[in-house]
Amino acid sequence: MGMISCAKGCHVVEESSPRQQASGRWADQNYQCSAGGHLSKSMSLSSQSSLGSLPSLDLHQQRPSTLHHCVLTLCGHSSYVSAIAADGASLYSGSSDGEIRSWRLGITCDVGSGGDDGGAGGYAGQVVAVRRSAVKALVVSRGRLFGAYQDRRIHVWQISHQRETSHAGNYRLAATLPTAGDRLLSLLSPESYVEVRRHKKCTWVHHVDAVSALALSHDGALLFSASWDRTFKVWRTSDGKCLESVADAHHDAVNAIVVSRDGTAYTGSADTTVKVWRRLPGETKHSLAGTLERHRSAVNALALSPDGSVLYSGACDRSVVVWEGGGGGSSGGGSSSTPMVVAGALRGHTKAVLCLATVGELVCSGSADRSARVWRRGLDKSYSCLAVLEGHRAPVKCLAAAVGGEMQEDEADACGGVFHTIYTGSLDCDIKVWRVYAPFLQQFAE
Repeated sequence: MGMISCAKGCHVVEESSPRQQASGRWADQNYQCSAGGHLSKSMSLSSQSSLGSLPSLDLHQQRPSTLHHCVLTLCGHSSYVSAIAADGASLYSGSSDGEIRSWRLGITCDVGSGGDDGGAGGYAGQVVAVRRSAVKALVVSRGRLFGAYQDRRIHVWQISHQRETSHAGNYRLAATLPTAGDRLLSLLSPESYVEVRRHKKCTWVHHVDAVSALALSHDGALLFSASWDRTFKVWRTSDGKCLESVADAHHDAVNAIVVSRDGTAYTGSADTTVKVWRRLPGETKHSLAGTLERHRSAVNALALSPDGSVLYSGACDRSVVVWEGGGGGSSGGGSSSTPMVVAGALRGHTKAVLCLATVGELVCSGSADRSARVWRRGLDKSYSCLAVLEGHRAPVKCLAAAVGGEMQEDEADACGGVFHTIYTGSLDCDIKVWRVYAPFLQQFAE
């Protein structure tokens, strides 16, 4: 293992070992869509119809592809990669066998010799933790790594790098959510019990099914968790206390959650809807502010533009739906009172969209068709597919994106643009690191 240069909505049926599957024996019928709590074995991802009623926003499809290439392939995991989080020069990845690894790559990915034949010293990353349950989501902020698991728990690690030049870091398990204090207080109070299923009760601080997604508030003070138990919860990151639980947030499993700068939360569900949640002035709890209904199948992924004014939702219907008018907060963007309206859809994937990520004016989508696409939002609010990232041998399950720095001055004079780094994690057990060039908007519009 080393480095080679180079949801309930959508589910995987594993056969034999992950590496045997990664060798090429991945059958399309193994990737199923489930709109409910159990896997539907008769529903193939490729059979979901696209949203023909929505206009296509990618109006510049005939433009030449932008410069992009695979810089590295990371081959440390022995099971499929289910979660990715990027933080500066570090990348964190989680897999279906419960392993979390950290990779110290450098934000511009100037590691290794490049190309498909070179190597990079066989660096397989550092194992942060190994649990007995699949990793479902990862987020990292201010020296802490949060991991969500299939076994309904959230683990928090404190990160401390031993030396600035060291690839290795020290990871200490700081908390498990819900904390022991929350569990004890809820057990002692009869009012803490809520009905989670018919004739079954549990304390409100516990998720009773897999924790499928995590999101942090802009200031890092709050952690939001979404679950297949149809709820989302809000935790205080300073001490891990559960502050809020929104029961029956959806009619089916919640697969995705994102939070804007102004605190507006968006949840995507297997019930085909996206819901908008806000705290009203003077209130401490979130209330439903709207329901966005255009998808025809399970919503698997959500992403927000940096200013919070545009929401992207990806589903088993192979489309990325673009919603405009969201809350942007103090940095600009829309008002929290502005309703979200559908602008159109981004099309190109031939199977379900499984993951989304944004960076700058770019939105990246990963799909069960084994590819990732990079879309650019133009000055006229139309979109262009800048790049199709192909090379994985199985569905792209997770994504992360970061600004990779401006081009060298002489290159910028000739072209003018920015390189971005895109990380894709796949069911083939590999992580690929891509470098994608995006021209400046003014040039792009010409």
